[in-house]
Amino acid sequence: MTGGTGGVSGVNCSPEELRSLFLFEKLTFDQLAWLCRVGRVETFEPGPVYAEGEPATCFYVMVEGTVVLSRRVGPDDIEVNRSSSPGVYSGAFQAYLGEQVPQVYVNSMRVVVPSRFFVLSAHDFASLMHDWFPMAEHLLEGLFFGTKTLQQAVGQRERLLALGTLSAGLTHELNNPAAAAVRATAALRERVAQMRGALGELAASSDKGAALDKLVHLQDDAVRAAAGQPVLGPLEASDREDTLTDWLDDHDVAESWELAPVLVQAGLDTDWLEQVEAAVGAEYLPKALSWLVQGVETELLLSEIETASSRISSLVGAARQYSQLDRAPYQQIDLHELLESTLVIMGGKIGPGVTVVRDYDRSLPRVPAFAAELNQVWTNLIDNALYAMAGHGTLTISTRVEHDQAVVGFRDTGPGVPADIQGRIFEPFFTSKPVGEGTGLGLDISWRIVVHRHHGDLRVESVPGDTLFRVALPLTAHDPDQEEAAT
Repeated sequence: MTGGTGGVSGVNCSPEELRSLFLFEKLTFDQLAWLCRVGRVETFEPGPVYAEGEPATCFYVMVEGTVVLSRRVGPDDIEVNRSSSPGVYSGAFQAYLGEQVPQVYVNSMRVVVPSRFFVLSAHDFASLMHDWFPMAEHLLEGLFFGTKTLQQAVGQRERLLALGTLSAGLTHELNNPAAAAVRATAALRERVAQMRGALGELAASSDKGAALDKLVHLQDDAVRAAAGQPVLGPLEASDREDTLTDWLDDHDVAESWELAPVLVQAGLDTDWLEQVEAAVGAEYLPKALSWLVQGVETELLLSEIETASSRISSLVGAARQYSQLDRAPYQQIDLHELLESTLVIMGGKIGPGVTVVRDYDRSLPRVPAFAAELNQVWTNLIDNALYAMAGHGTLTISTRVEHDQAVVGFRDTGPGVPADIQGRIFEPFFTSKPVGEGTGLGLDISWRIVVHRHHGDLRVESVPGDTLFRVALPLTAHDPDQEEAAT
């Protein structure tokens, strides 16, 4: 027999026995007799019948026995169905679509006990559909391609939603540093103008060149101190401000309450103030301090602009990493970089009530993968977790190595996935969200990216208060695009 091994033909085909199978019970006697003429009954000993990916040459209907269907996931065959019910079928059941679809077996089939099958060639099965059920054939063809088109259309919408997530997240995250840079730039312009005026007043009122030279050195010291000064706690900063304010008041320096916070922020103390007084004397102290403090403020504003610009640069880098626009489609990638870029892009959705815990195994090796597609998976799984927690909870993202796979976990403290729907959440168009809030394709797309594109595994474990989505990716290179090109 073609397309299988271990079959023993020559077993009599009985129209009455075929009629006992639910698949054939409505056929006429002439139709059953035709099936027996062109088809055959074969007995298979325990073992494989056909393998996934082989040319689909036969349509199999089990008469008696036990059949196991499996799908290939990476190097493993995962069992998807096991049945001992007479009439179950598999094989070339898309033969009626002809060359419109690849005619290969979409799963593997084996039997675990001696089993009998009615076997029909793919050609005869296609003829049967054309001749006996022309209307049903058109309906099935329309359903098949209509569903495929709908999946593509909604998949495109999911990609647009992912792009919207990227745009919204990036816009939200860029707004704060951009606004801070604008404010600091405006303040800097004002401070520079004030510095020029204060320096002119100081130079006009003092004939001591050595004093000015000393002030320049003191300002350089203050600027260097301000650049490397750590942020103080509120209580410590308040105590230091009080000390400096008292010193300034004792020396008749006006607006001490404005000068003191700047001096504290720069890490300056009363010893530095006394050096200023020693350089210029009590008479010129207010003007000297005004010029010096404006220099310190200028440095602090420059630091703020630098921080804001660095933040913008890092966000653009995260967006580039997220979109992978400048990377090869399939390459060795650092999963932690992808996870971090996705978290940055989704920062606007992660509210203050959600705690993100990173449990990373930094020894995790690089993984061969389609980086942009994995970012879509991370986005879908993080978004689902955030939706489940409704703004309050803990999202734990973990990485580790298990055998020859890299495993990424997304654990949330939401209410959990009900046990009765856990087996369906990866089905196309299935969603537990209210109408209008979910397409039902996010997890389906994620499953296809992980399983079909990367030969990995995606599964869920959930109880109330603890839901884990587990992504497993092979550590060995396996480029599906090259395989498709080769075939």
